[in-house]
Amino acid sequence: MTVFAPDPLERNRKLPLWYQVSQSLRASILGRSPEAPLRLPTEAQLAEHYDVSVLTMRQALKELETEGLISRHRRHGTFIEPSARGTRPVRTLGSVDAIVAQQSGERTQLLGAPASGPVPAELARFFPEFAETTVFRRLRFDRESGEPTNWAENHLPPDVAARIDPADLERGRPMTKVLRDGAGVRISRIEDTVAARLADPETAKLLDVPLLSAIMHYTGVTYDESGRVVDVVRIHYRGDRFAYSVTLEAP
Repeated sequence: MTVFAPDPLERNRKLPLWYQVSQSLRASILGRSPEAPLRLPTEAQLAEHYDVSVLTMRQALKELETEGLISRHRRHGTFIEPSARGTRPVRTLGSVDAIVAQQSGERTQLLGAPASGPVPAELARFFPEFAETTVFRRLRFDRESGEPTNWAENHLPPDVAARIDPADLERGRPMTKVLRDGAGVRISRIEDTVAARLADPETAKLLDVPLLSAIMHYTGVTYDESGRVVDVVRIHYRGDRFAYSVTLEAP
């Protein structure tokens, strides 16, 4: 039987190895094409693929099984669940790859062409040298149910935005990945803020939720190696589809 082939791992010395493996495999699973096989390689094959111990691989698989992305069957193997569960945790351990993983695996629709406009007052401190930013707006849908799950607006400096191919975003690639792999931006860090909000008229319409219903509002500020802000994203998540979780590892 043909098995699913995951992407390679880009290691981060600051994060637990099992977590990096689980997030890399998670991104591969959520970003897979519909025709991709559901059966995963064996634990030993996966451990060799990621160059980790079988024990580390087992811990990573346990994490994905707890999340409901895979199921493990004695003597039969490990399989990707055909349908993702309704509520996915938004987790953060400070890894760029983790952010990419959170945003992978959803169908994406561009909300119009990229447009230049005045920097919003609340974002002015991030773009002190610019009067305008280029904004990319996207609506994301669950692949199985077709329901809208979140919508995002990315504010980029015009010179960085000029290197972005909107087609990459429409194919479902996260902006973080497009910046890093497509535009050649060397990302140094991302600062996250999560807050509870009430759905405004635009968000209620886009996410198909009642006006003033609870949503989760995420702001991510991405810096390059020089310390310059290259992207500020504001993502509006349906409150009934996501939870926020933080894992703290002892030193």
